[in-house]
Amino acid sequence: FYFLIYHGLKYMKTQFSDVVIIGAGLSGIGAAVHLQKHCPEKSVVILEARAAMGGTWDLFRYPGIRSDSDMYTLGYNFKPWTNPKSIADGQSIREYIQETAQEYGIDKKIRYQHKVLDANWSSRTARWTLRVQQGDDVIAMQCQFIICCAGYYKYENGFTPDFAGREKFKGQIIHPQLWPENLDYRGKRVVIIGSGATAVTLVPAMTDKAAHVTMLQRSPTYVANLPEKDPLPHTLRKVLPESYVYNITRTRNVLMSMGFYNLTQAYPQAMKGFLLNQVKKQVGESVDMKHFTPRYNPWDERLCAVPDGDLFKRLREGKASVVTDHIERFTETGIRLTSGKELQADIIITATGL
Repeated sequence: FYFLIYHGLKYMKTQFSDVVIIGAGLSGIGAAVHLQKHCPEKSVVILEARAAMGGTWDLFRYPGIRSDSDMYTLGYNFKPWTNPKSIADGQSIREYIQETAQEYGIDKKIRYQHKVLDANWSSRTARWTLRVQQGDDVIAMQCQFIICCAGYYKYENGFTPDFAGREKFKGQIIHPQLWPENLDYRGKRVVIIGSGATAVTLVPAMTDKAAHVTMLQRSPTYVANLPEKDPLPHTLRKVLPESYVYNITRTRNVLMSMGFYNLTQAYPQAMKGFLLNQVKKQVGESVDMKHFTPRYNPWDERLCAVPDGDLFKRLREGKASVVTDHIERFTETGIRLTSGKELQADIIITATGL
């Protein structure tokens, strides 16, 4: 009897929407706009686990946070990217997402602090039933379609390897995904573990105040110098409407990206030589090229963008350095490497993955 009452009440409280979008980030807002344009008869709700829209671009707040994909291809095809920066900072991208949601009324479809716990499909009713945590309560929602725009990673915690001796280190250990507000790194020795997009972004950004920043990597990554601001749209805006400028720039960038990737696959050694030569011109004789010479071919792994060569400038100035080695263990004052060298640090940043 109580079982029937409980499940009856639960069923009465079940909410229905034709489409549920999970996540109010760049993809979730974009999906909602496309549905609104092409399927206006469908009811749509966006469930966002956090208290704000923007996804990655709201969650990550570490210094210099930016996209290393140009915004003419990463942005929406229905809303021109008008910011002068092609390689844009996190705040600009977040504002672009918020502006899009408000412009198309998508912000009214978002339910914040609604975390989807699981989703179960019924062939009998042709519906999904979702359990959704809302504060201390768990509610049921039903829909015909789910679009999962929840990102690629577990956003609660970043990936950090189990470093021996971690508990002995007397300084701060920070993962970029959980960046503390108002971190004071002025005059501090900073070691950033990693060689991906996050590390390549943090190194030049933190040299503004840190005594010295060291990027510690197990193996090098391909990096490419790109202009932060694209001169083409600036020129085209003088004679063409914004929509034309956006579509021309977007098409060009897509074709260039595809062409460059195809060249790396067809002529890997030639493209490897081209990329390394570009880096060598940037760093000069001050940096050993072993730190920028990967063991793999271009685009076997992701290639990192360096807007306006900011990383290379800091290396030339001596404000930053790169060390290629393996970690033996953390010590009280830094990191001991397998080569026997010890890196002194006040702050260690584990840019080791999301």
